[in-house]
Amino acid sequence: MEAKITAIGTYAPEKVIDNHYFESFLDTSDEWIRTRTGITERRYSADNEYTSDLSIAAVKNLAARYGKTISDVDFILVATVTHDQIMPSMASQLQYRLNIPNAAALDISAACAGFGYGLTLARSLIRSGMYRKILLVGAETLTKVTDFEDRTSCILFGDGAGALLIEAADKGNIGECIAGAEGSGGQELYLSTQATQVNGTPIKANNKIVQNGRAVFRWAVTRMSEMFEAVVEKNGLTKEDIDWFIPHSANMRIIEAICRQVGFPVEKSLESLSRFGNTSSASIPLALDEAVRDGRVKKGDKLLMLGFGGGLTYAGTVVEWGL
Repeated sequence: MEAKITAIGTYAPEKVIDNHYFESFLDTSDEWIRTRTGITERRYSADNEYTSDLSIAAVKNLAARYGKTISDVDFILVATVTHDQIMPSMASQLQYRLNIPNAAALDISAACAGFGYGLTLARSLIRSGMYRKILLVGAETLTKVTDFEDRTSCILFGDGAGALLIEAADKGNIGECIAGAEGSGGQELYLSTQATQVNGTPIKANNKIVQNGRAVFRWAVTRMSEMFEAVVEKNGLTKEDIDWFIPHSANMRIIEAICRQVGFPVEKSLESLSRFGNTSSASIPLALDEAVRDGRVKKGDKLLMLGFGGGLTYAGTVVEWGL
């Protein structure tokens, strides 16, 4: 059997935060933020709204829009770095709260590449014959771990969730995948509560996101340009066959630089950061669903999805859209 995406759903919190919000306590401006990141606004979760809540809302959106039954899902994958708690897992909480009694449950901690890793795992689990119906969720409440004293990073992050239902089918639509990591760069982007060093480099164990923006930018552009080419080649395609490029929405300048490097039209890339900010593992499904809803993505379109982030990690594939 092959793996086929049969439904998509998303959710973003109600609270909208535009760039002017930061002008009251940071030396910044709407123009500065838009020019350097491409972000206009983002969503903030309520104080009593957590990653599990966003995840459940995205799954319910999926089920309602496509008339899907989810009680017979047999594996739940949740990509996140902002768990409600480390244990129990987010996936096991969804299994209970959504009343999915016979599902295995696993969290994926691959930061902004988490959704790509989830696609890789879901495809493999279904092709193995062990599972037939998988729920994949990418969800984050990054604003709960944002350092609002860090002018360069706090403007970036937002909260949101996206979900896919992936089922066994005679003909699938998830292509060959790549996934990898470069742990040597782990100190460049981290979130720690205990250890005070990564790779021998002192870090802050303050439960806040810390990143070396310049280093991550350089790595993302160079390595993801290579991975774009690798995914295309592995699927026996050319870049002209790709209808839409859906990278992780970290920064519009990164997306533009990757497109320039590989010679791909930036207007054929999809992003969610302008409206939702950097939502880590939720950014790819948010960008995809917005384009599905407004009709840009059509049945038969080939979509190159590529996530990259803390770890440093990356994962991607090509999906032939079928909804």
